[in-house]
Amino acid sequence: MASFDGKVVIVTGCSSGIGLATSNLFLARRACVFGIDISPFKQELDDTQLSNFAFHQVDLTKPKAAEEAVAACIAKYGPRIDVLANVAGIMDSFGSADTVTESEWGRVILINLTVPVQMMQAVLPSMKEHKSGAIVNVGSYASISGAAAGVAYTASKHGLVGATKNVAWRFHEHGIRCNAVLPGGVPTNISSSIVRENWDQAAFETFFKRDDLPQGCIGADDIAHGIAFLASNEAKMISGVLMPIDNAWSTI
Repeated sequence: MASFDGKVVIVTGCSSGIGLATSNLFLARRACVFGIDISPFKQELDDTQLSNFAFHQVDLTKPKAAEEAVAACIAKYGPRIDVLANVAGIMDSFGSADTVTESEWGRVILINLTVPVQMMQAVLPSMKEHKSGAIVNVGSYASISGAAAGVAYTASKHGLVGATKNVAWRFHEHGIRCNAVLPGGVPTNISSSIVRENWDQAAFETFFKRDDLPQGCIGADDIAHGIAFLASNEAKMISGVLMPIDNAWSTI
């Protein structure tokens, strides 16, 4: 089991779901975790965890929010950032190209694609200076399939895959790695981000009348362990990888 003793890890979406599980796992492995979320952090931590955790509540869609969040992390833990886990994201309303609203398209692309790129942009100066760093982006089965969500979510997660590969190659000579995990269906509160008045029932039924959906429950902890592996020295020669965690759903 890889240790992150003393390493500085930024986790977006830390207050719930995969982000919370990821924060807890890194804390258990002795990392200094800088958690970011728009929602309050309500998880109870023990004294050891509290000493290694800092919470920054912010809406990352606001101008310069990513830059300022990373600056706050550096002010707290020093100039070195070892890991960025881009976990925060939202779901769309299953709108197809003929039904998606302009506002939904813009909101989903902003949160699921633009913000993760801005977070990578914000941590890269530190990682380049120290010639070391690991970035793990949370994609989705929808990163590689057109049959799992609406057009906005699908496009955002496909775009994040492209950004992941681009960063991996561009900075592979700087000691910086960039990978993505692609979760299957994970029970989190992401459904609460759906704008119900935009719901496209016909599109939803098209996708989920299929009989090839994965069996078995994939938990947030399963995704967190995948993130931790890709961020660890055990994966020191792995970069540009898209790692499904979906009970083989991505094989069909």
